Formats: sequence, structure tokens, C-alpha cells
Amino acid sequence: MEYKLIELETNNFELSNKNRIVNHFNSVYSREDLYFDLKDDKLLIYLRQLDFFTFKDNVEKLLEGKSEDEEAQLISGIFKKIDSIKSYGIKSKKRLYVNYNKERKVANRQAKEKKRTVAFYSKNNEFSKNNNPVPEEYINCIIASDSETFLKKLPDNCIDIILTSPPYNFGLDYESTDDDHKWEKYFDKLFAIFDECIRVLKYGGRILINIQPLYSDYIPSHHIISNYFMQKKLIWKTEIIWQKNNYSAKFSSWGSWKSPSNPYLKGTWEFIEVFCKGTMKKDGLKENIDITKEEFKKWVNAEWSIAPERNMKKYDHPAMFPEELVRRAIKLFSYKNDIVLDPFNGAGTTTFVAKQQERRFIGIDISEQYCNTAKNRLEELLF
Repeated sequence: MEYKLIELETNNFELSNKNRIVNHFNSVYSREDLYFDLKDDKLLIYLRQLDFFTFKDNVEKLLEGKSEDEEAQLISGIFKKIDSIKSYGIKSKKRLYVNYNKERKVANRQAKEKKRTVAFYSKNNEFSKNNNPVPEEYINCIIASDSETFLKKLPDNCIDIILTSPPYNFGLDYESTDDDHKWEKYFDKLFAIFDECIRVLKYGGRILINIQPLYSDYIPSHHIISNYFMQKKLIWKTEIIWQKNNYSAKFSSWGSWKSPSNPYLKGTWEFIEVFCKGTMKKDGLKENIDITKEEFKKWVNAEWSIAPERNMKKYDHPAMFPEELVRRAIKLFSYKNDIVLDPFNGAGTTTFVAKQQERRFIGIDISEQYCNTAKNRLEELLF
């Protein structure tokens, strides 16, 4: 049995007093909770779990009517030592002092998952399990086109992973693209492109969408998009919080100042919604896994603290996600040599990082200017 060990110096106390206190506590408490021992000039407390407030009451009763003699000093010292421990868990009124951070195990987890029906909304899908190759002329290409139009040229089930950050409809100044449509028009176009993305995605492939709600319009884009993919019977795998370290939210207006009337809240993060087609397991060769043990342990924590892109002026683009975000997503959710698609490729961060990480890629954007920028970035990797 594992315990937290507490040591108390007792060289100034009579042995008979120490023995009396040790015997008292050991007779009152089970060894499953705590026990006491003496070694040389130290009193050892082996602490595992404790109903602390009952223990406090017991200590107070022991001290009733006692003057500041040796026993009272020693009992007070024991209580202060245990009371000073501020890291613990709680279970059935008891403070847990060891192993309280361990994940709670669910008994018969698999049977209970089967009973509840995992991803029930994705059942009875009609996705084919037959994957197809991408035509060679499109591999490792940057394509200036409307994505809805171009994606129709690709066969079903041919893309391993789709990673993109569509325009947020915030009113930003994109080259060749308006970013302030009526919301109905915005989502109609977005979902038409996503329909093609779902079609071309392989069985077992992943779609990752980086999106931020527009708080001022009260449009929870991440929920609307997630709901759409779930209606299309994709499996919602996870939601990653991209915490933008040095992002300074503009709090020049707080809505109803110091009033519950209508306070305005704004987040300093964005979301990455992750979906799977047909199954959560993606097949791949073991030798094509390139994520390290340290990276895996760090990145499966679904809050990624990554500074925003600092080179947007260099690439003349108003809303780029950082290379580190793409690198993590690609290494965590794909294998080397997989085909990565970005239907809103912009200045080419996805295709640039895909090339760096030994993935094949297709980048599509409606802007000729951004496509040229993306191509120029790829040329940097040749030198």
C-alpha cells in the first residue's frame, strides 16, 4: 500500500509520551487510512487517506483540558503537519493524499460504451470503404480555383487528411474574396465545399477545421460546423483549444459595464474541430509514423498554446494560422506520404508544412496572388 510519509522531529520528547500518542492513533485509525511509527528521534506518519474534519474533532477532544505539556505539543505538531498538506483529492468525504491524480477507471468500460452506442449519430452511414488514388497531375500542386468546382475533379475516397481554416466571415480584407457575406450565404457556400471534402476523404480519413466564433454576431461557428459534419454522419473525434499566447483581446468595450444587463465576453483562443470518416482508426505503415514519444504525450493534451503567426505582413495575408499548429496536426493525425488537402490554402502554410513533414499535398485557393505566394514558399524548401 502506498503512503505519503511525514516526519516529525521528537528528540525533545519523552519516549513514554511518544509511545502513548502513537498507540492511541494506531488504535483509532485503520492502516488503510494512516498509521504511526517511531524511528530514532523521529515520529513517522504514514498517511494515505483521512476524514480530515473528523480527525480535527478527535484532536480537539484530545487537547481538551490539557495544558501545554509534551503530549499537547506533540499532538498539535501532528495536526499542523497534516493540516499543512494542501494537495489532495476527495473521495467519500476523505482526503486522498496519494494517487489522487490518477485517472479514474470505469468498470466494464467497453460494455458500457457499447450499451450507450458510441458516436450514435454516425450509424447507418453509406460511406464506401474502397479508397482510390489521386490523379498524379494534382499531387503536390497549388491550384488557383474555386474549391467547390475543382474538388469535383477528384475521385471519391482519395484524400488522407483535410486541414484548413476557412474565412471566418469577420470582414477581413482577403485578396479576391469578400469576408462579410450574410451568414446564410456564407454557410451555404462553406457547406457546399465541405460536402465535396467529405466525398473525397478516404474511409478512416480526418478533417480538421480551425475556426473561431464571431462573438459580436453571436454566431457559434464551431458548433454550427460541428453539427453539420455530424449530420453528414462523420464522427466528431475531438476539439482542440488553440490558446494564442500573446494574443491581446481588444477589451475596449465590455458591453454593459459593471452590470449583468449585457456583458460582452470574448475568448483569447480558437478551436480546431476534428472529424473522422467511417471509423476513428486510420490505417498506415509503422515506418511512416514520425511523431516522437515526447510530442505525442504533449499534443494529446487538447489545449495547444501557440503564438499567432507573426509573418502575415510578409505574405500579405490577414489571417494565417502558425506553422507550429499545422505541424502538430499533421504529425498527430497522419502518416508520412499521406495526401494533405487544404481547400482554403491561402498563403500556403498547410502545403508548406506538409512538404516539410514529408507528406504529399494539394492546396486550393481562389486567389491567384495567394497561390503564387504558396508556390514561392514551397520553392524556399529547395534551398
